[in-house]
Amino acid sequence: MQIKEVISPEEVHEFLHLPLRLYKNTPQWIRPLDADIESVFDKDKNKTFRTGECIRWILVDAAGQAIGRVAAFYNEKNVNKGNDQPTGGMGFFECIQDKAAANVLFDQCKQWLIAKGMEAMDGPINFGSRDRWWGLLVDGFDREPNYQCNYNPPYYKDFFESYGFREYFKQLTFARKIIEPLSPKLAHKAELIGREPGYEFRHLRKDEIGKLGEYLRKVYNEAWANRAENPEITEQQAKLIVKQMKPILDEKLLYFGFYKGEPISFFLSLPEINQIFKYVNGKLDWLGKLTFVWHQFRKTNRKAFGILFGVVPAHQGKGADGAMIIAARKVLQDQYKRYDEYEMNWIGDFNPKMINVVEQVGGFVSKTHITYRKLFDDTKPYRRHPILK
Repeated sequence: MQIKEVISPEEVHEFLHLPLRLYKNTPQWIRPLDADIESVFDKDKNKTFRTGECIRWILVDAAGQAIGRVAAFYNEKNVNKGNDQPTGGMGFFECIQDKAAANVLFDQCKQWLIAKGMEAMDGPINFGSRDRWWGLLVDGFDREPNYQCNYNPPYYKDFFESYGFREYFKQLTFARKIIEPLSPKLAHKAELIGREPGYEFRHLRKDEIGKLGEYLRKVYNEAWANRAENPEITEQQAKLIVKQMKPILDEKLLYFGFYKGEPISFFLSLPEINQIFKYVNGKLDWLGKLTFVWHQFRKTNRKAFGILFGVVPAHQGKGADGAMIIAARKVLQDQYKRYDEYEMNWIGDFNPKMINVVEQVGGFVSKTHITYRKLFDDTKPYRRHPILK
């Protein structure tokens, strides 16, 4: 076996095409877009390169065929944030069912990160945002992956744990049928806050699309920024997020709470576009774009995907969460019967309050991922991710 840094176009090709061989008999797997994977490693497209460094490798056998791949990286902005030691990351791991090959890949990441001053590595994670390519799938192999979410064979779990990775936190994906009933507690919450003057809960109007970035940034920065290593969203970043959402945006999936006209909560979802991308085979070329538009026109996707949920601290505990969900129920169940299934972006087991809200919505755990951590000094005390208060 030989480990090679991915530099040449041929090596990039092997990095991208190895999963096609690994998953050729796995009908649930949906090939990610090549462009989405490559954007992670593009210094012009991935702003994490401004404060971090990333490298990737392929592992080849005696015949020169790729049998494994991996990337290692660190971001100076968060190597020490919430950690007892400088911590880097590894991800985009794929490997044949050979533990010796997996260990070569893990060792390569470890040695590179040690040389960069790291004392631990998390994985498999993303060189960038937590909402993409984060965590190892350990349950839910019978379900298709959502857009930019990891799918992997069951044997990867043994690879990670045998090497000494330990569970840092579980990531729970919840699902439900749109038409199923909600908990009566939510209706009660909505009724309570509805008695207070100044509150309004509804989906975004078409004439407000231009304000979506402003609404999103205001609520996110108050509700989520600086919690669980989440940085604030800038105005420019918010505009970019909205620009990326626009081609698939459905305003009847975007719910906000307002108090005296100011946004104080959000419950944001999108059409789950992997249900369309599974037909384009990783290529959004002219044929892939034509295929995408065709399925959009035919409305073949019947699944929605929850991406963000939050309430600013000043309005928490008053029932805003329930009011938004009830507002969504009235539209999605009674009026706009566009979607049949709903799945939510993962929630860490360190966030019991959010898990409680989702359980009231009637969701069940459809997939479980794990973010692992490997301490390079095994004598040091190990700590899981702290519970959010």
